[in-house]
Amino acid sequence: MKFGPEVYRSLGVEPVINCRGTFTIIGASTLVPEAKEAMYNAQSNYVQLDELAMGVGKRLAELSGAEWGVVSCGCAGGMKITTMAAVTGGNPEKLVRIPDLTGFEKDEVIIPRRSRNTYDHAIRNVGVKIITVDTQEELEAAMNPRTAMIYMMPSTKPGDTGPLSVHAISKAAKLKGIPVLVDAAAEALTLNPNVHLADGATVVAYSGGKAIRGPQSAGLLLGDKKLLMAAWQSSAPHHGAGRDNKVGKEEQIGMLAAVEAWTKRNHAQEELTWTGYLETISKRVSAISGVTTSIRQPTGLDNRTPTLTISWDPAKFNASGQDMATYLSTTKPRIALSAGGGRRGAPASENLTSISVAAFMMQPGDDKIVADRIFNALSMKRPAIPEMKAPSADLKGRWDVTIEYFNEVSKHTFSIEQQDSNWLKGSHKSAFTTNELEGTIDGNAVIFRSASRMLADNVPFTFSGTVNGDTMSGNIHHGEYLTSKFTAKKVIQPSSR
Repeated sequence: MKFGPEVYRSLGVEPVINCRGTFTIIGASTLVPEAKEAMYNAQSNYVQLDELAMGVGKRLAELSGAEWGVVSCGCAGGMKITTMAAVTGGNPEKLVRIPDLTGFEKDEVIIPRRSRNTYDHAIRNVGVKIITVDTQEELEAAMNPRTAMIYMMPSTKPGDTGPLSVHAISKAAKLKGIPVLVDAAAEALTLNPNVHLADGATVVAYSGGKAIRGPQSAGLLLGDKKLLMAAWQSSAPHHGAGRDNKVGKEEQIGMLAAVEAWTKRNHAQEELTWTGYLETISKRVSAISGVTTSIRQPTGLDNRTPTLTISWDPAKFNASGQDMATYLSTTKPRIALSAGGGRRGAPASENLTSISVAAFMMQPGDDKIVADRIFNALSMKRPAIPEMKAPSADLKGRWDVTIEYFNEVSKHTFSIEQQDSNWLKGSHKSAFTTNELEGTIDGNAVIFRSASRMLADNVPFTFSGTVNGDTMSGNIHHGEYLTSKFTAKKVIQPSSR
């Protein structure tokens, strides 16, 4: 391993230029210089962590206008310890029993359906019963003496005052003494006042390593001091179910430094700089005949960044937005960006395809590199997509499927009910759910897609492989859950004679 600018490449890992946003999977953000310096200085000394938390909490309150602040282990960790605080009230005898909530007076959390998401695992991990509501009437009926907390994500519409807005829910919850936790993970930070606390929320949670550009492993909680003191008690270094949510002295100081820096940053100038990056890219790629561009300025707080959309006819360029995004992310210098719309080979009258460039995590000089890369990629001559080959087999019927995960073998079933030339439809029965299956057969090459969908969760299955008579084999891509392998055997039904 080499230290310095080549640290990643020395491990065989190629860095990416981040034109996609503050996604954890690509590193989210870079530290502001103030946080980097503060963390370096913090690691040189020892300190009692409870004393540090008190000092940091007080200073966060001064900076934000909130009653108190806590640095958590990421936003999800903050959601978890706030939920623990809501069910324990700071009682350590309860704390050490989580996730067994037997005997607890409060063990339910209400979540509006539009706020259900994969991140609410942090709340479910505490062992609470989740009550999902769709309307204000259902919310009123769900609130009861066992309700520990209401969790919600704010509307992306600025100034929303609807029946399930932060303001409306907080007003109803306050009448019954129920705390409200707002998940503002990817939002721009608002201070003096914080918009969600001003709307009546009890606690608001932020990711430290997104817009604020603090430590990637840190989060920020602002709000009611009593609830946040119980949340800190639930977090490491204190033992219990939150002991795995460790926040070191470096993260606490780095997060505080990032908030201090936030109060001094020229946010309007930053957005002008980001727009300038996009204008550089737009000017370069607009020179290509058939390519159009548009820059959209942000209107809300969530993922607040100007965004450039680059569009073209996939039939003319023989490439979809996803093709282009994949090419740019897998060839050097690597660029992470988003794709949208259209499909390769689609007629011009049907739709356009596109890629999008989010500017707020780009660094000086990235704009020129990105402009050249996209220009060259769109200028490449690509052959027309060939017609699909005739299917090598009739796949209709039942298939017994064996999936090899990293450390487990699981039995699944395909029921392919329809084969219209190259196009397939049916169902995929996994160990837990049965879902629609769609795909294609191109000669002997097969691709199937399904997803194990549950409320707030989605496990994708993209099967790709080959068929040989009554057997299939290949790989499965599970999105964020990496990959596995599969083999399948067609079930031959006995003759009815």
